[in-house]
Amino acid sequence: MSLKTMNVSLAKPLDIAEGLKFGTADYVVFTVMLSASAFIGVYFGFFAKAKNTTEEYLRGGKKMQTLPIAISLVASQLSGIAIMSVPAETYSFGVNYIFMVVAIIAAVPILIYVIVPVFYENNVSNCYEYLEARFSKLTRQLITATFIMNSCLMLPVFMFIPSLAFSQVTGMNIHQINVIVSSICVFYTMLGGIKAVVWTDVVQGCIMLLSVVLVGVLGVMRTGGLDSVIENASQGGRLSLDFRLDPRIRVTVWNAFFGGLFMWTGHIGLNQSCVQRIVSLPSFGQAKRALIIAGFGMLIIMGFNSCIGIIMFARYYGCDPILAGMVSKPDKMMPFFVQDLMGNMTGMPGLFISCVFSAALSTLSANLNSLSGVIYFDYIRPFIRHTEARANATMKLLIIAMGVYCIVGGFAVQNFSSIIQTVITITGINTGAVVAVFFLGMLYPRANSKVAVSSLVFSVVVMFCLIIKGQMKLKVGHVKYDGLPNSLDHCDAPQFEMIANAIHFNLTTPVTMAPPPATPPLVTGSFESNREFSIFEISFLWYKVVGIFATILWAIPMSYIFKSDPKARPDYKLFTPFVRKFLPANQVTELEELPLRGEQFKENPELHIDITKFKNDTN
Repeated sequence: MSLKTMNVSLAKPLDIAEGLKFGTADYVVFTVMLSASAFIGVYFGFFAKAKNTTEEYLRGGKKMQTLPIAISLVASQLSGIAIMSVPAETYSFGVNYIFMVVAIIAAVPILIYVIVPVFYENNVSNCYEYLEARFSKLTRQLITATFIMNSCLMLPVFMFIPSLAFSQVTGMNIHQINVIVSSICVFYTMLGGIKAVVWTDVVQGCIMLLSVVLVGVLGVMRTGGLDSVIENASQGGRLSLDFRLDPRIRVTVWNAFFGGLFMWTGHIGLNQSCVQRIVSLPSFGQAKRALIIAGFGMLIIMGFNSCIGIIMFARYYGCDPILAGMVSKPDKMMPFFVQDLMGNMTGMPGLFISCVFSAALSTLSANLNSLSGVIYFDYIRPFIRHTEARANATMKLLIIAMGVYCIVGGFAVQNFSSIIQTVITITGINTGAVVAVFFLGMLYPRANSKVAVSSLVFSVVVMFCLIIKGQMKLKVGHVKYDGLPNSLDHCDAPQFEMIANAIHFNLTTPVTMAPPPATPPLVTGSFESNREFSIFEISFLWYKVVGIFATILWAIPMSYIFKSDPKARPDYKLFTPFVRKFLPANQVTELEELPLRGEQFKENPELHIDITKFKNDTN
């Protein structure tokens, strides 16, 4: 009987801590990881020889090294959301999501050849500086506002996910954990700046790689080998690739790939938390190498992480812990899986929980550091007397304030049903518009400030209305995303003794499922729809793509209405390198615009050479 046609009512799950203990060794491993992160912050805050300047605090004096930056980029993208929710996604909906990871292969060349060269040639430390140079201060302020809004929405989510995992395996209160770990993250980020962020990312990235690989390998072994994993996953429908073009289907190859392409482009190349790392390298050549290494790293570790969800399903094929009532929702499956695999291995559950927290801390610290810089330089510095000491002190206070906000925001996040769906939906409001405005600046010479601002506003309004209407349809039941089916038919197998005992001795209440109605309701589900087409029912994975197209469709006609001043010629360096080849000759630096030297130029800076005179003489 398919779960897609059932009304599911989840009972209260078994307290995992009663059956699967988080032992002393696990607490030691976890404490060592947090202590190492705090120590790095103390070292760079008090003992490292560096100037107390904003350049040092935000860009490490532009002397960072390639490999640490590459690892830091990987660690910042492999958030707690990825560790916990991506396996839950593939566990419930199958392998198609992995094409969102594969999209990094296409995103890296765009970053290397289109976006990052422009930042380096214009020597920007804040990617939003580019928008002011290319368009206007208003454009910069609007895009900066969207970055701050996204950060404020996402920061509590980044921290809540690992707290959820820790609570699942220890029974501790989620919000108590949130307070402790957020405080440590704020501590080392505030003290050490970007150097502390990057070097803690290196430590945390190694922990993440070790943990993800270990969980995957042990999961395959406990399932009976790779052949068993493939067989069980195939029988459960988790390996079926969906190439259908219906935009209402929740996850297909197409919406995962194109949604992923623009997600990676926006998150790595056009988000200050990552751009800040990239431009801290001394040269573009080093930035290029860092992006290539980071791309391979993300592909490997996040691809592996996506496959863990398939392994997890193969392990519980025919005896689903969610249906058994032992786990309340897919986002909690990963810690249950780890405790099942490694609960009897000293220190291993602690290593995995350290992995989840490492992922969250790397993302949180990067966002706190970049967010403090953006808020200070864009919204505080214009109104105060700037000094380096005052700037650093202000940014540190901002980091503390945002840490408090993360703790309070955890109370709202606990009510989300699907974390990854919520995250992609929230960021879908403006991510497409932001990516498109940067592309307009770098690729479309006709675009000007009025075009950029109006396109941004138009796209955000369109996406806001689309998403709000979509959420209303989700709430009333017109859209319902149920996962692929599983069952409890094989719980009598020896490997499921723990789940079978919990059901047999009434330690949990299995999920009760109502029989399907005689007449199927009109609903847009995860894999099909029997309703008339409505754009408000499209998958959330299309939101970024729609946002980009809305921006471009508005911008192109507006560029012929809001024409640029012919005398106002933007610097050719503000365009991506291959676009410069197509610029009119008078838009590229001409001979008479070359700077002159000597006393004559100092006396008359407007002096220029009239080449027509020489042409007439030669004739």
